[in-house]
Amino acid sequence: MKRRMVVMIAASVVMVSVVLGWNLTARAAYESAPYKVVKKEGNYEIRDYPDLVLAATDSQVSSKGRDGSFMRLFRYISGDNEEKQKISMTTPVFMEGGVDRSNALMGFVMPKSVATAGAPTPTGAGVILHTRKGGRFAVIRFSGRMNDKLAEKNEQTLRNWMKLQGLIGIAEADTAGYDPPFTPGPLRRNEILIRIESPSTDSSTASEGVALNETSE
Repeated sequence: MKRRMVVMIAASVVMVSVVLGWNLTARAAYESAPYKVVKKEGNYEIRDYPDLVLAATDSQVSSKGRDGSFMRLFRYISGDNEEKQKISMTTPVFMEGGVDRSNALMGFVMPKSVATAGAPTPTGAGVILHTRKGGRFAVIRFSGRMNDKLAEKNEQTLRNWMKLQGLIGIAEADTAGYDPPFTPGPLRRNEILIRIESPSTDSSTASEGVALNETSE
């Protein structure tokens, strides 16, 4: 009995290690939106983002779930555009317009090379090219399967931390997800981002966000 238990525990450890390793490798395969970390405190960060070009679409939630927003954007990067150009998937997928997400804007970040050359014009209905304005954001990182309750809880936690830092944020918060739908909840990377209106004078040493994205798991 003891031996069987030891074998089961060992197998579980190996499985978790494999899944975690796969998760990190899969995530690292995608280009990620760049940012600089101004301050880091546990799961909290203050980041500076540049302007980002997004392929975006309205995302409304009904009793039947999403209205196909993700697939509209996926078709765009798969060639549903004037150039018939295939565009690499990136991370994260942004949801702009409030964490309740009842009528938010879902956006895929365009790879740097595509944004620089000029993203192709969408041909599919409901998809637009949208510039996400850069600036300074307070961010909290957390795991789990994103839903309204989890998002609202973490938004409030982030706002409480911001208050302690002497930071004032705008009323709306954005969400960001970094993983495919089949990623287990405990291994998922989710974030709430709040644009800062009144930055503090704290200007700790900045680091490239691209380098921190996968090393701070």
